[in-house]
Amino acid sequence: MTKMSFRLLSSFRNRMILIFFMIIIVPFLIFAYYAHIKAIEGISNANTTISMSYLLQTKKNFEIYLDRMNDQVNDLIGNKTLQELLARKPENPEAEEAFAVNLLTVLYQNTPLIDAFRVHVYPIRPSDYPTYMNTIGESASVESEDWFRLSQGTIVPTWNLFMPRNGRYAKPLLSYVKRFSGLYDQTPRGIIATDLSEDQLKRFISPSDRMNGQKLLLLNEEGLVLYDTSDNAWTGSPMPSGRFIEHIRAGKEGAESISIDGATHLATYLRMDSEPWVLVSLTPLHELTGTIEEINRLLVIFLIVYLICCLGVVFYITVYFTQPIVKLVRLMRKFESGSFLPEFPWLSRQDEVGWLYRGFGSLAQKIEGLIEEASRSERKKKELEFQVLSHQINPHFLYNTLESIRWKAENHGRSDIGEMVSALGNLLRLSLNQGKEITTLGREIEQVKAYVQIEQARMGQPVRIITSFDEQTLALPFLRLLLQPLVENAIQHSIRDNFDKGKILLSGRREGQDIVIEIADNGNGIPDEALARLALDSDAASQPSNARRRGVGLRNVNDRLKLYFGERYRLAIETGPGIGTKITLRHPVLKEDAAQGGGDEL
Repeated sequence: MTKMSFRLLSSFRNRMILIFFMIIIVPFLIFAYYAHIKAIEGISNANTTISMSYLLQTKKNFEIYLDRMNDQVNDLIGNKTLQELLARKPENPEAEEAFAVNLLTVLYQNTPLIDAFRVHVYPIRPSDYPTYMNTIGESASVESEDWFRLSQGTIVPTWNLFMPRNGRYAKPLLSYVKRFSGLYDQTPRGIIATDLSEDQLKRFISPSDRMNGQKLLLLNEEGLVLYDTSDNAWTGSPMPSGRFIEHIRAGKEGAESISIDGATHLATYLRMDSEPWVLVSLTPLHELTGTIEEINRLLVIFLIVYLICCLGVVFYITVYFTQPIVKLVRLMRKFESGSFLPEFPWLSRQDEVGWLYRGFGSLAQKIEGLIEEASRSERKKKELEFQVLSHQINPHFLYNTLESIRWKAENHGRSDIGEMVSALGNLLRLSLNQGKEITTLGREIEQVKAYVQIEQARMGQPVRIITSFDEQTLALPFLRLLLQPLVENAIQHSIRDNFDKGKILLSGRREGQDIVIEIADNGNGIPDEALARLALDSDAASQPSNARRRGVGLRNVNDRLKLYFGERYRLAIETGPGIGTKITLRHPVLKEDAAQGGGDEL
């Protein structure tokens, strides 16, 4: 029985089902029972927490808006043109009309930048500017109103609530009034009044989704309602609960139950920091607790439906997730054992399982492609090695034969033939290198010199070649038969037609862990069409036969470098008319013992 249980739990699908029931269904049943007992208390506490959280966010956003609006008002007050216009009283009616035009122009350009319903700028003595006051639709008698006289006598900004009967707007306006003076003196210049309409306040003090009868209020320190989200029903009137007003005066935030018009409300309040105002959230208590019984009935129904849905989810997970994963595991085991499938199953699903199938299928295809590529590379390497080995013959036979030819030539007084044969023997000795692929850079240079000596004797003309190598690089291990094909290419295709002026520069140096060798000539360069046919980056098999024949030396060197040392090590060709051709060869620095055994013994 125990073994059977372990076997069942070892399945990913069975563990998922068990975890699903243990983590989701069982805790949900316990929570449902606890929620049934604590329904009323929980709902009340949750409403208080949510209301306080909303009030905190509303307070933060509203205070940010007020600070930004105050900065915008200060920017307008600091306008140099506005300051200059209000600095002195117009001397005559014509000057007063020009003042009105200029000031209205400044306001027209700047007041749209203030986030408010409207902005009015009043001179400190409106009676001296009748044309301007008439233009903005205000009477000069505003100077006698209480709010204006209060602002004239203080530098502290004030807030005033204008009800529709006292203003020209159809709804209440909350006005921010501020007296300002000159930029460089304390002489009062004027008063700026910034009106906030219901639209501005609603952006910050209006719940997006509220219960029936729920409202948010903005109160001042006397308990006067400045804004009511329920169509301003209480705006302009005191809060209809004196006890609650006394309560909020004594604290910064809190919550309590209050009675208004015989109905109990859950009231949450929060005092603002920047202004002497209080944000209040009122929620009728019967809206919170009147549906508890209905909630309980729905909860039982929901539990039954939830259990059915959970079983459906388990079935769905089993069919659409765990079963495909189990199938994928079987395929991976077959693949691991070396059984490559001719056609891997491909799922078009756009979820993680589909991506897993497609990813594993792509991985399998890439592995097969890499195996084929490795086989092709190995075959190509063998072909290149065969090209080198196919030119090797018995060294003893060659050396003895060449030595006999040289001896006979010297006996007949043809020392030039003897030197040529000696150079050829040296060239063959260095090229064969006792069948080893790795020689030294110094021996490669000796081979180049022997080859040049033979070319000079064969063509009867001197070949000007200059070698420049760092001494410490000559003993470094080096892949054989790399330099001679490049020098041969330079002689045959660059300086052959102009031996008098043509020259070749062969130089080498060490750069970090690489040996960098440059073969440069001053010939006519490689034509573009020939360079395109050469195409060292392409596959030799894809080139035409004539292109492969013309570039066999360069291509052989390039392919051997890539096969032995990787893609980073390849030939770089710089050529062009008038600048000749420069071929750069990069070879890694190998271990010192790599060239051992490549001596001259026969």
